[in-house]
Amino acid sequence: MAALAAFSALALAACNATDAEVARKANKPLTPQMVSLLSQKDMAPASPMLVRIFKEEAELEVWKVTSDGSFALLKTYPICRWSGELGPKVRMGDRQAPEGFYAITPGQMNPNSNYYLSFNLGFPNAFDKAYGRTGEFLMVHGDCSSAGCYAMTDEQISEIFSLARESFAGGQRSFQVQAYPFRMTPKNLAKHRNNPNMAFWRNLKQGYDHFEVTKQEPKVNVCGRAYVFDAEPVPGRAFDANQSCPPYQVAPQVAAAVAEKQRADDAQVAALAPSSPVVPVRTGSDGGMHPVFLAKLKERESGQMSFSEAPGTLPEYVNPPKVTDASLAAAAARATSDATPAPVTTGSVAPAAVPAATASVGGSAAPLPPVKPSASTQKPSTVASMSSGGAASGYSQ
Repeated sequence: MAALAAFSALALAACNATDAEVARKANKPLTPQMVSLLSQKDMAPASPMLVRIFKEEAELEVWKVTSDGSFALLKTYPICRWSGELGPKVRMGDRQAPEGFYAITPGQMNPNSNYYLSFNLGFPNAFDKAYGRTGEFLMVHGDCSSAGCYAMTDEQISEIFSLARESFAGGQRSFQVQAYPFRMTPKNLAKHRNNPNMAFWRNLKQGYDHFEVTKQEPKVNVCGRAYVFDAEPVPGRAFDANQSCPPYQVAPQVAAAVAEKQRADDAQVAALAPSSPVVPVRTGSDGGMHPVFLAKLKERESGQMSFSEAPGTLPEYVNPPKVTDASLAAAAARATSDATPAPVTTGSVAPAAVPAATASVGGSAAPLPPVKPSASTQKPSTVASMSSGGAASGYSQ
């Protein structure tokens, strides 16, 4: 009801041209094509949604609940621009797009964004704060421009915004965003095995695996400066991001399925590592852009006409990722990863860098090894207002 009231207030606030435009964007109905797609996939517009983001692939997925109560993939959107490198956001001004698990409430939806429409990821979350990470106004928005955000085209963010609005209207209090460096597959883990963020990424993979095996939104908590998923602490105890994890339980069937997936994935990583080229840790590319948009930029620069379509309109000025020798080498490694590579010194494969979140049903869970904290000082985030007069305009750092 609160979500409905907030969106209704936007519609009623159209007392001048600016407010009318804000209300029009915020309340744009789902297209007939989207309504048809929802029906084909056995989803209701008002059913809960969930978002997954993958930096390296430059893709954003929207999942919705079907009539059987499980999440299924509705649509994959190519990301027009994200900034920074693979890895978490650490401090204000580092241009890093966040990685982690974030909850989006109606109050974080911003129809008055400078970037058409946006929603605030809510960085820093409890995990980020445990490491003193700083930054604010980290968004998913339109306009294909990023300084620490995930930027879509205006058309794409309009559709995602409308899907979120319908889910809130259906009673969902918040939707989860899972932001990853890449799809958490054995192949990708093997390619990035030497990255110093691997312990953190394996912690993220635990949540990825919970979602993959259950197709339910994982319950997220933080303790011992690590994420734990679908965990229930023993009576009288609670999770604290800065304190060791208390004894907790995970439903036995979920714990068993996740553990089995992790064993199989780790075995594949170990098998792939000796022949898999290592992706450079830092490429100097300052983020990425989905190939469909890079192709459109190339067409624009060359003046060539094309009948290929992109999901949305590129703005007049677009700042594409910088291309360096290292980033070209990284792209070549990704493109040729299925070919027979030159021998690579692998060192030790790190499947145990962060152990599986075996919640030791009925026992005490060992806290996960923490990521090395940043020396930066903590600064609370500012949440975007959903009202048309909200202070947050979509600028990010």
